[in-house]
Amino acid sequence: MARLLISAAHKSSGKTTITVGLCAALSAQGLRVQPFKKGPDYIDPMWLSQASRRDCFNLDPFLMSPEAITACFSRHAAQADIAIVEGNKGLYDGLALDGSNSNAAVAHLLDLPVVLVLDARGMTRGIAPLILGYQAFDARIRIAGVILNQLGGERHESKLRAVIEHYTDVPVLGAIGHDPRLAVVERHLGLMPNHELDDAAQRVRAMGELVGRQVDLARVLQVAASAAPLVTPTDTAMASSIAPSGAAAAAAPSRIRIGLARDKAFGFYYPDDLQALQAAGAELVPFDTLHDSTLPAVDGLFIGGGFPEMFGPELQANVALRASIRCAIEAGLPVYAECGGLMYLARTLRYKDTVHQMVGALPVDVVMHERPVGRGYVELERTANAPWPAGADADANPPSPMLRGHEFHYSSLENIGTELKFAYHVRRGHGVDGQHDGIVHRHVLAAYTHLRSGAGSDWARQFVRYVQDRRIRSPLQALEPCEH
Repeated sequence: MARLLISAAHKSSGKTTITVGLCAALSAQGLRVQPFKKGPDYIDPMWLSQASRRDCFNLDPFLMSPEAITACFSRHAAQADIAIVEGNKGLYDGLALDGSNSNAAVAHLLDLPVVLVLDARGMTRGIAPLILGYQAFDARIRIAGVILNQLGGERHESKLRAVIEHYTDVPVLGAIGHDPRLAVVERHLGLMPNHELDDAAQRVRAMGELVGRQVDLARVLQVAASAAPLVTPTDTAMASSIAPSGAAAAAAPSRIRIGLARDKAFGFYYPDDLQALQAAGAELVPFDTLHDSTLPAVDGLFIGGGFPEMFGPELQANVALRASIRCAIEAGLPVYAECGGLMYLARTLRYKDTVHQMVGALPVDVVMHERPVGRGYVELERTANAPWPAGADADANPPSPMLRGHEFHYSSLENIGTELKFAYHVRRGHGVDGQHDGIVHRHVLAAYTHLRSGAGSDWARQFVRYVQDRRIRSPLQALEPCEH
């Protein structure tokens, strides 16, 4: 199983664009490239997926057990010629003092050779102690090569290569000069999502061509192939990481249809969460909040994260769909909304002194700020108001009282209705107000927290069971029209 980790000494070293370029360049050679992203992230995986033409999966030591990480990696890497994991931040950065949730911890767990992307601007001889220090800091980690980035020219490259060859035993796998074509437009959550750019495919192709010319792809493949055989979980353990098990699977009612908001405004979904929804008995039915005038025939809705603030005028202009969603919610349609989805279900969204009308299903107003309101990992404790699970197996498989997730939002809520109930107490993070998250209104659960079904929350199965139970008890044959 050829595999490697692309990491860096610090964030903003250019590892994302180089990893995207590597995936594109190797895919152009006909190789099956399976991308992974360490940590909680939606946007980088979108670019990696476009470059490799395969779903990118997240590996997160804070949200996933070592067994779950290994199972996820093994299942998908086994179907490819090479697996490339892109790190987040620096190689040794992480929450824990002992480095247990760092990029290096993932490299150790999966026995990944590490390729360091080094932003070499302003560096010459000083690059040697940097590399030597990274080698010495943790002897279990194998620094198998470096890619020099942001070089100032051929003379700069020659000096760096001479220094690295003289003082270290680490090979230089590539040297990339400063090039604006390798830049991706950024905004407050990081890179701009690829699905918002009409020229994303051309950008990815250009990244692949530039990186392919300046990185020794053959040596990169040799590094990946040098990884020792990986001890993988059994097929049963790997399958159980996304599929319902035992009596829960046998007792599952007929399949239900869950509408999935997927367009330029909403696109933050983990592919394994979508797979878990399908494995639990859901057919996913995409709809477009910007252009569709009515909801498709569905039994429930999942509205994930995104950038609704960037599409306020378009969302407001789609009066018919907003009314359709509001009427469906009032009629009892089960809905799960995360972050951007919560914002969309609110009454209004204010961004840069402009207020836009949203769905109006939740008695709250959204205000965007210049700095993050909630950022990082979240720990939640369920309250008695948490609506899931309501399926037949709730007693046999009681939900865990503590959940882990992540949040990254620049918005807060105002004019919150006093009658609102919350599904969670926030033990770490911010959520809605620093103490609560998970607005519960009718059959809606809307939270700033993003959950991972494979990270212990089991939310996908629980939501599907909740939707199935609602359909059995009060089938929604047709939604009564309501005033717009």
